[in-house]
Amino acid sequence: MLNFLQSAGQGGGGKKKVQFMENDTRLQINNISVVYSDVIQVLKGVSLTIKKGQVVSLLGSNGAGKTTTLKAISGLLKPENGKVTEGYIEYDGESIQNSSPEDITRKGIIQVLEGRQEFKYLTVEENLRVGTATRWGKPYQKDLGLVYNYFPALLARKKALAGYCSGGELQMLVIGRALMAHPQLLLLDEPSLGLAPLLVKEIFQIIKRINQEQEATLMVVEQNANMALQIAHYGYVMENGKIVLESEAAELRENPDVKEFYLGTAASGALKSYKDVKAYKRRKRWL
Repeated sequence: MLNFLQSAGQGGGGKKKVQFMENDTRLQINNISVVYSDVIQVLKGVSLTIKKGQVVSLLGSNGAGKTTTLKAISGLLKPENGKVTEGYIEYDGESIQNSSPEDITRKGIIQVLEGRQEFKYLTVEENLRVGTATRWGKPYQKDLGLVYNYFPALLARKKALAGYCSGGELQMLVIGRALMAHPQLLLLDEPSLGLAPLLVKEIFQIIKRINQEQEATLMVVEQNANMALQIAHYGYVMENGKIVLESEAAELRENPDVKEFYLGTAASGALKSYKDVKAYKRRKRWL
């Protein structure tokens, strides 16, 4: 289990360069297809790899299949009558496709859902304590201290009902609640959704700190490709239920197609006009 207590109070220090080896694979998705209600196919032959201590970004537009990919990992397809029909998902060498959400959670895979699902009639601190449900009865005060170190705004609001928190505070709350569960693999679904640009920048800086200081493994699903690729080590681009592009994050940021279709700039770095944007889909080479 990750030691989520080792660097409380470090602030922005403790940064180090991480080298990823072939045998450090934490999650392997191999050629999976996902079908809902035995009729609707959403994913078609998706493969990706996440190594220990790595931040991997999964980019794509609405409806591309990003959230379904996360749910295939976390087991949340089952409650929605979905299942992996082909391929396999391995976590630390163990097959987990179509396992129940509770079994996958006990293995240390924690998903932070899109939309910031808080318990609005519980206080902020009570919401955080919900994150300890998988290890109920064990000490949690040091974990609270670490969460408050990353998210000082939550400390100031710890006695307030979560239902009265702002969107930014709720995003901090649900990430903090996930950290309380001591995740081995943290899945974040659209953490920037509906937030002001300054808050988005702050949230992503904290995500980067969590990765660097705790050596946490994260998968971030995002439409904000610019922010996602700034904190990621590796990135995948998804379109229509398929992975169409993958590379080191630094290379994806310089890829001409990614610049045009996801960063809104031309290969030269100049901003694209709305007139240019309307013609993008016609020129995507992978469609």
